[in-house]
Amino acid sequence: MINTPAALEGLADRLRQEQLIACDLEADSLHHYREKVCLIQFSTPEYSALVDPLAVTDLSAIAPVMADPAIRKIFHGADYDIRSLHRDFGIEVNNLFDTMIACQFLGEKEVGLAASLKKRFGVELDKQFQKADWSRRPLSLEMLAYAVEDTNLLIGFYGQVAEELREKGRLSWVEEECEVLRGVRVVTREEGPLFLRFKGAAKMDPRALAVLEELLRFRDEQAGRMDRPPFKVFGNEALAELAEKRPRLPSDLTGITGLSEKLVQRLGTGLLRAVERGCALPAAQLPRYPFIPRPPRDPRKDDRLKCLKLWREGKAKQLGIEPGILANNALLESLADLPDGAAIDDVIPRRWQRELFGQDLVRLLA
Repeated sequence: MINTPAALEGLADRLRQEQLIACDLEADSLHHYREKVCLIQFSTPEYSALVDPLAVTDLSAIAPVMADPAIRKIFHGADYDIRSLHRDFGIEVNNLFDTMIACQFLGEKEVGLAASLKKRFGVELDKQFQKADWSRRPLSLEMLAYAVEDTNLLIGFYGQVAEELREKGRLSWVEEECEVLRGVRVVTREEGPLFLRFKGAAKMDPRALAVLEELLRFRDEQAGRMDRPPFKVFGNEALAELAEKRPRLPSDLTGITGLSEKLVQRLGTGLLRAVERGCALPAAQLPRYPFIPRPPRDPRKDDRLKCLKLWREGKAKQLGIEPGILANNALLESLADLPDGAAIDDVIPRRWQRELFGQDLVRLLA
């Protein structure tokens, strides 16, 4: 357990000598208003270490290790981890290998870590700590054991899938995908109405949207004050019902989905005031959900897109992988939009895709 700057320096010195490092992290997104990384796990062929970033807040000692292109870092489902490490510590990861992507390119149906480790090693991960609050201290021995178990088989797992990919001629495909993945970053929320990120808001009338916006702001303020995720203050189902029914009296809150008597006692006044503010907004200031008009149908593009999807289905079946892994819908849309005779290299983003089926698509589009 690494919980002092000196211990972190010692770990960094050891990791610099490695060629393969398995990595994972645990966060507290289900328990706090602003999520943060609460534990970072490292495993090598010889040992495992758990870094406590709540005790050692300056992780600059391991940043050069993570950025070193000579050391392969093995993750499973790395997208969230890469974003979080950069957001919280400015850590960049070079020479990344994601075993989940490897499983997808091997055509495996279940690509989660638990399913993969059970299939390959007969190990069953204890899932009870997946939603635990990793910001609490001290961590129990069971939680520490779970954290280590997430990484201590990843190097052997990597060895298996890398060999299988090499036999199929697909190792370079996965490495290229991982090179792209290492650059993902947390996207800062754009300023604007909160209702734009609320499922179902597009179907609401302007007055209901105004009420919903006030309710969302109220919930967000309460979440920040309580240091809890907004959905744990009260759920979206309650907000949608409140926006439609627009209660005016405390008694009107009875029977609203997800609002317990205790919750009404604590937050009922604030909810009613939020509804009142939304109802009082002048008609000229009512928000409207922005709709992007659909472009007119292009029969030629529709025909080309249909041909491309049929081609993708056959090619993916031949390779034994999911069609979306071979070529996603955005790529097919871009190809269908290409003018006759246009080069496709700028549209197909990956080298492995151009080499595998670039010429097939040239002929198909022609």
